[in-house]
Amino acid sequence: MPIPPEPAIGAAAAEDAGEIWTLQRAAFVDEAQLYGDPFILPLAETADNVRRAVEGGGHVLKAVEGHRIVGAVRGRAEDATGLVNRLCVAPDRRRRGIGRALMRALEERMAHTHPHLAAFTIFIGQQNEANLRLYRSLGYTETSRERMSDHLALVHMRKAVPGREPRPATV
Repeated sequence: MPIPPEPAIGAAAAEDAGEIWTLQRAAFVDEAQLYGDPFILPLAETADNVRRAVEGGGHVLKAVEGHRIVGAVRGRAEDATGLVNRLCVAPDRRRRGIGRALMRALEERMAHTHPHLAAFTIFIGQQNEANLRLYRSLGYTETSRERMSDHLALVHMRKAVPGREPRPATV
């Protein structure tokens, strides 16, 4: 069986929103099952929300194999921090480096576009060991945990932008 080519990574366009929404829903089903909660934010989001994210001035990247979007990630700058969210990979394309490639591309793009960024942040459900391993392998470290409900705590993680001095925290 031939190995598919590496996915092409680039900026998503408004016309990609429906496919990204469908991908996101497929990718986050196992997360919802892990927590016994079908209303986690990525599944509660509408196609219009995704379209607004694509059109809204943040960064939405997609990974494309052939004519199919197999991965996506979002990020936006807030002050000196790049907020990363909604990393998703098609369930049948996982464990092939697509999520890692999307994260690296997003970080590079955001660091280049926003020279004031000092760090990237992300949060992950504490029970999602695969995602926690991925982000740790990309250089993210845990900064705190936040209890959201009886069944969900979020792990907040941070990574300094390489070559940039982090700004001191303000109180």
